[in-house]
Amino acid sequence: MAPKSNRDAAGRLARPGRVFVLSGPSGVGKNTIADRLRARGLAVRAVTATTRAAKPGEQHGRDYLFVSEEEFGRWLREGRLAESTCYVGHRYGTPLASVEAAGASGRPVVLTIDVDGGLQLKRRFPAVTLIFVEPPSEAELRRRLRTRGRDDAETIERRIRRALEECALAADYDFRVVNDDLDTAVETVAEILTQRAGHDETRS
Repeated sequence: MAPKSNRDAAGRLARPGRVFVLSGPSGVGKNTIADRLRARGLAVRAVTATTRAAKPGEQHGRDYLFVSEEEFGRWLREGRLAESTCYVGHRYGTPLASVEAAGASGRPVVLTIDVDGGLQLKRRFPAVTLIFVEPPSEAELRRRLRTRGRDDAETIERRIRRALEECALAADYDFRVVNDDLDTAVETVAEILTQRAGHDETRS
């Protein structure tokens, strides 16, 4: 039998207005939007897991759960992950226990995961709300990636190619929000969360 926390998380994922996915290309601002929502008390974050090494400044349990390939594989076999994907040789996934721990606050849970993971989650739990954050243009995304100074030219081009693929897949998302102005994008996503979460409360 699955652990109680996993069963509770599955129940939370199955209810409308409880779990929201924010996806979008690297550099589009989805993590910043999620941080703004949390700062305003509108949502809580479920920490996802990855097999990649932590980057400078990242902390285990805050930014990601940094786990070994062996541990990730065990979680997958034991049904502890709501979704899992692979990107540039590293595995990423959402532990059901993280969803339940975040949702215990009673506020909507926000996941910042890639499009593949979002669509996988939607197929398994149709009540999850998918929000795709997109840049106003390819040129603007390229500028943002260069400005943040984390990647070399080759990596930036790879991220741009991936961004174009993600934008095509995002046709199956519930909402698409263009982040040409951060404050406006935050307000748009906040309104989606409030409306969806409020709709669920009226049905409870």
